[in-house]
Amino acid sequence: MTLSGAADAQNIPARLDRLPWSRWHWRIVLALGAAWLLGGFAVTLAGTLASTLQRPDTLALSDAEFGWIASVHGVGAILGALLFGHLADRLGRKRLLLLTLSLYTTATVASAFAFDSGFFALTRFVAGLSLGGGFAAIYAAIAELVPARVRGRASLALGAGFWLGAALGGVCSQWLLDVFGPRDGWRAGFALGGLLAIAIPLVRRHVPESPRWLLAQGHAGEARRIVARIELEVASRHGTLAPVAASADLRDRTVPAAAVAAALHALVGRFGRRSLVVLTLMVAQAFFYDAIVLGQARLLTRFQRVPETRVGLYVLVLALAAALGPLLLGPLFDRAGRRRIIALTCALSTLGLALTGWVFAENGLDARRLTLCCSVVFFFASAAASSAYLTASEVFPLEMRAFAIGAFHAVGMLVGGFAAPALFETLAGSGDRGLVAIVYAIGAALMLLAGLVAWRHAAAAERAALERIAPSRAADAAYPPHAVTREARHSSG
Repeated sequence: MTLSGAADAQNIPARLDRLPWSRWHWRIVLALGAAWLLGGFAVTLAGTLASTLQRPDTLALSDAEFGWIASVHGVGAILGALLFGHLADRLGRKRLLLLTLSLYTTATVASAFAFDSGFFALTRFVAGLSLGGGFAAIYAAIAELVPARVRGRASLALGAGFWLGAALGGVCSQWLLDVFGPRDGWRAGFALGGLLAIAIPLVRRHVPESPRWLLAQGHAGEARRIVARIELEVASRHGTLAPVAASADLRDRTVPAAAVAAALHALVGRFGRRSLVVLTLMVAQAFFYDAIVLGQARLLTRFQRVPETRVGLYVLVLALAAALGPLLLGPLFDRAGRRRIIALTCALSTLGLALTGWVFAENGLDARRLTLCCSVVFFFASAAASSAYLTASEVFPLEMRAFAIGAFHAVGMLVGGFAAPALFETLAGSGDRGLVAIVYAIGAALMLLAGLVAWRHAAAAERAALERIAPSRAADAAYPPHAVTREARHSSG
């Protein structure tokens, strides 16, 4: 390993950002992606088995019961995002990620043993609690570990992993219903959600604690040892490392996690404009996912008369389209810029949702055509949805980063996610296509609003060091919290 000087040995953020993409980075993305993939798998199983749970030989849930159980899951996600987001800033990204993975696995498997709606609602609440906390820990970790120049595509790749898991969930739900029948297939599906436990040793082994977080907590020695090991591994394959560029240096300074009241005050005041961008993106993505994405299985069975055992194939197509969106469009977020691509994907999502809802209301779509239209919409909308977490993970300071991700996820769930499932189930239960089209119209309006706000106010965070985008208190003197300049955007490139 070759460094440009003694000063570079102390500059942890810049040392991480100058690293070439390597096998070590792939392991980080794959380990975190595996956790998210298996999470998407478990969530989609619950969605695709929705109609099965309404059969008299299963849990016999009514439309209203299922809608409110989905909302209870949303309440859990709200509380978990707030609680575990704050704890991730206090106790560390890795520790909280392992905790939420363990909790989610336990709750998902417990769902398989539900014999009434009350116990099933309880397990879905705990699953939501841990899933909400997982968002904050995983996106804070990926933002702080990967180089600045590829942070956008790496973050969106996690979103793609979630959708790949959703695709697997759709396939497995059909297979399980075919093999075990509806009465026992849904239980086997939730029990299979225990596969999420595979991600726990992967994260434990391959994902280190964030050196940036360790520095801020006063653990400079541990942070330097972690970065030194990473540099040694990367240099052994890529040769001499590039010189370290100037960056905020947090050595020997302790930056404790912000108190909840102080963090909320900063979000509303100092970072008010950035908060507005993240808020609109989070609300739009929450409504899109919890009403439109999870509602597709219900539309296919109720309006298109697709057999329960065949819904998984349609969900597979939708999930694959949603996974390709972040994967293929992710590099554009780093190359063309956050503001342009967020606005573009939101605009295309708006157009697609509005047209699909209108044609659906006119009874102009059979099951295959509806799936094709929604696949095109999901391709763009999933990238726009993933950009909400990318934006939240990079525009707020380190001492409140995970809490900010969790807080805006919670608000998004409260506005878009909590009300959306109940609204969708009520309108879908009416059997009126025109009422269902209203859900699509609301989703289109929210995407349009998010795109307009991002176009006007989104920070130019592409290729910029986190410490330049949102300085912590330890770096304020070097990098005051003003808009990112052109020089800052390209300093890490």
